[in-house]
Amino acid sequence: MAGSEWQVHGRRQVYGSPWVELWLDDVDIPGHGRVEHHVVRMPRASTTAVVTDEEGRFLLIFRHRFITGRWGWEDPAGWAEPGEEPAAAVAREVEEETGWRPGAVEPMTGYDAMSGISDARFHAFHVTGCIRIGEPVDVSEADRVEWLPEAEVVGLLVDGRIPDGPSHAALSYYLGPHRLAGKGR
Repeated sequence: MAGSEWQVHGRRQVYGSPWVELWLDDVDIPGHGRVEHHVVRMPRASTTAVVTDEEGRFLLIFRHRFITGRWGWEDPAGWAEPGEEPAAAVAREVEEETGWRPGAVEPMTGYDAMSGISDARFHAFHVTGCIRIGEPVDVSEADRVEWLPEAEVVGLLVDGRIPDGPSHAALSYYLGPHRLAGKGR
């Protein structure tokens, strides 16, 4: 469709940290004119891992998120360090958050979680062949770390007890399109 692309005339940073930046972009919206549009930029890649074992169980963490005030189940996840590939980052995060060292790390999908206001890009991986190496290194990440059967994970998704967006998206993708493409269990 001709003429529907927004034109950016400039941008200014309002806030910045190693994890998140807030910008105001001067954009021309076709049919509406020029406006200042807020943009949340994420300077690091975000990674999420659907971790499964040979019994078809899923490795999840149970934690509290202070921003939403909710407890819930999540996949291991985290940020890539500067220069770190997302696959290496997710392997490191799985080990730090769960105490299980990944064997294979395979890409599943990538997606823009909030493309209307953010450039946050999530990279979802399927991790298998984990070996227990000890307790989680980062004790602030989880209250519990458990292997849960698939039926229970599906129930948690349906009941809203996996409220974390990246975990919800990755698990739903794994249980749906990933399997339909013949890549899942």
